[in-house]
Amino acid sequence: MLAYLLGSIPFALVVGKVGYGIDIREHGSGNLGGTNTFRVLGVKAGLLVTSGDILKGTLAASLPVLFSVHVHPLLAGLFAVLGHTYPIFAGFRGGKAVATSAGVLLFYSPFLFITLLAVFFLVLYISKYVSLSSMLAGVYAVIYTIFFTDDIPLMVVVSLLAAFIFYRHRANIKRIINKTEPKVKWL
Repeated sequence: MLAYLLGSIPFALVVGKVGYGIDIREHGSGNLGGTNTFRVLGVKAGLLVTSGDILKGTLAASLPVLFSVHVHPLLAGLFAVLGHTYPIFAGFRGGKAVATSAGVLLFYSPFLFITLLAVFFLVLYISKYVSLSSMLAGVYAVIYTIFFTDDIPLMVVVSLLAAFIFYRHRANIKRIINKTEPKVKWL
């Protein structure tokens, strides 16, 4: 429950309202995530929101260790991702699960997290699509866990998270195919 509530903290909404006096859900894509925040409010706000979204996944995954309970950290992390995507504090309309998922992996497998960042930014540099970069980082994570680990819970959770990220990016996939998906301009 605590992991879900942590995940439900809508950093994009808080930063938008407190720092800029706007409801981020009424601008850009209407999404409560880092990408929409970058596009609508700029780099400083985008970095703040993305960092908060990553760290809430990290903190949620660490809860079983912090409280010495017999719950797998990845399970707690999954609840944080659900909280981010369907936040109780923002009418169950949240982000697309990318940064919070990455935060879970930051706690559980820091090397995987670092290599995910490298894949994300490489694809972003080549394609200029944040959504495509997010999805391909998810594909990389699945491939990595299958071929380079023997951690079954990690394989299962990474596969679930990647599939969920693809599901949450359905509209982006259509826009990429139609060549109407916005590209980043700063890279």
